[in-house]
Amino acid sequence: QVQLVESGGGLVQPGGSLRLSCAASGSIFSIAAMDWYRQAPGKQRELVAVIIIGCNTNYADSVKGRFTISRDNAKNTVYLQMNSLKPEDTAVYYCHALVRSAATENPRSYWGQGTQVTVSS
Repeated sequence: QVQLVESGGGLVQPGGSLRLSCAASGSIFSIAAMDWYRQAPGKQRELVAVIIIGCNTNYADSVKGRFTISRDNAKNTVYLQMNSLKPEDTAVYYCHALVRSAATENPRSYWGQGTQVTVSS
């Protein structure tokens, strides 16, 4: 079993910054990809940023140029640096990972519990 634990959410004023962290632990052989999703009240969960093996990244258009995803492979941790935050960034942010627990297994999907980000003056 694999656990994902997020941290770093909170309340910030428009234009401010936050850094989210997500640490994976448990039965980990390799991590193929780690992503950040978010879900605002009354809206569907959406992909915010993804980082895959080799450190290739991709971002939602709404956050390009403001958010940066990075990964520390030694710590099995992914980060999301969020700058120039806007009220519309307010949401619960979820960490997601595709994890292989053994060399012969297919990657499985795991989710964190979510962390609230509120952008408000």
